[in-house]
Amino acid sequence: MKITFFDTHQFDKDAFLAANEKFNFEIEFQEARLNAKSARLALDSNIVCSFVNDKIDDDCIGNLKTLGVELIALRSAGFNHVDLISAAKYEILVVRVPAYSPHAVAEYATGLLLSLNRNIHRAYIRVREFNFSLDGLVGFNLYKKTIGIIGVGKIGKIFAQLMASFGCNVLLNDINKDSGLENHPKIQYTDLSTLYRQSDVISLHLPLTPETYHLIDHASIDKMKTGVMIINTGRGALINSKALIEGLKNRKIGGAALDVYEEEDNLFFRDLSNKILQDDILARLLTFPNVLVTSHQAFLTKESLQNIANTTLESIDEFNKTKTVAKEKIVNAKCCLKGTQNE
Repeated sequence: MKITFFDTHQFDKDAFLAANEKFNFEIEFQEARLNAKSARLALDSNIVCSFVNDKIDDDCIGNLKTLGVELIALRSAGFNHVDLISAAKYEILVVRVPAYSPHAVAEYATGLLLSLNRNIHRAYIRVREFNFSLDGLVGFNLYKKTIGIIGVGKIGKIFAQLMASFGCNVLLNDINKDSGLENHPKIQYTDLSTLYRQSDVISLHLPLTPETYHLIDHASIDKMKTGVMIINTGRGALINSKALIEGLKNRKIGGAALDVYEEEDNLFFRDLSNKILQDDILARLLTFPNVLVTSHQAFLTKESLQNIANTTLESIDEFNKTKTVAKEKIVNAKCCLKGTQNE
């Protein structure tokens, strides 16, 4: 059995080659991202493995079907980059890694918040230039502040517990309620409007669906506290970037830490240091001293990479033996419905 991996980096290769010692699959790594044009690279493979910025639309899936591909294995929890209706039409099974390491993302979101609030990233750059001034680096105590969390799946739950351990008051919004969190003295569920009005920090931990697209826009920002900080480790398009810029310019938003960006497809995971940035919106965001942007690395821990590799290859092995995979790993058009993709 041959598996073609797309959009691979050295950390992918290291993790999957180690995990493959148990299975001994034939693996071919491609640096190209999977799309309608590059699908031909999967010749002689009946399985492809994809990452978050591949474009698996109807044309791509049709080309994969022509090549004899039977399974698309996503090495991610999110699947908004896949046309699941087309996958069903062409009878290609799509599987994902439901929970590779929610602790990794929740801990990273905490790190982003601490760095943004206390200006750690700016202080690091200053000191390297022998500038030891503290002017402009004033933050605030998280203790007793109100943290709003939108999306309370595995990651959001851990982030809520971390924030409660700081002594924060935590507001949650999700269509499903976790009984353990409901009984916590510093945590409560509420509606979005209340969360917007009362939160000093808002962190996004929900998937991208038609219902959550541009959840943070001009209207929602207008409801927020002046000086609110926004953290996004979910999906870039949860935030309308133009609305975010406007909120930053008029100081309604006190800061933003983004590990994802809505137009990241042609940018993130690549070294563009010798090129001219063509994305004017991202370029504008990078000019703000109170904006911290990282390139989709919240998942990037040894444990996460091991879990991704092991779970992905186990799914492929199961498919090879039975032509199906455990139900919780399969994604289909029904998963696009609101609330079914709980990260």
